Amino acid sequence: MTKLLETQRLEEALLHFARERDWEQYHAPRNLLLALVGEVGELAEIFQWLTEAQAVEVMRHPDTARHVREEMADVMMYLVRLASVLGVDLDAAVRDKLVQNARKYPPPEQHTPPDNGTV
Repeated sequence: MTKLLETQRLEEALLHFARERDWEQYHAPRNLLLALVGEVGELAEIFQWLTEAQAVEVMRHPDTARHVREEMADVMMYLVRLASVLGVDLDAAVRDKLVQNARKYPPPEQHTPPDNGTV
């Protein structure tokens, strides 16, 4: 099956980063989860008081766009690190969840008029 996510190189880079700083001791699942939640909060803070129109335009402003990218990167890195520590294959988890969501939320049926021989 084709991979949707390839995180191995990022996992390795994050592990190397943590090992160089002797941070593995702090990378217990609970700590990583709390850090992840904090980073999601920092991302949410950017959008907190924006109108819908302003939120749609946020990436057009260089400073705000940079901030959004940085916070999204932090979220991604903590999520990948957490998955790595827990032994979760994010690609498999995402593929499984997409299948579950497709079953739970099927597309609306296309209503075609009955073919009764009339035009």
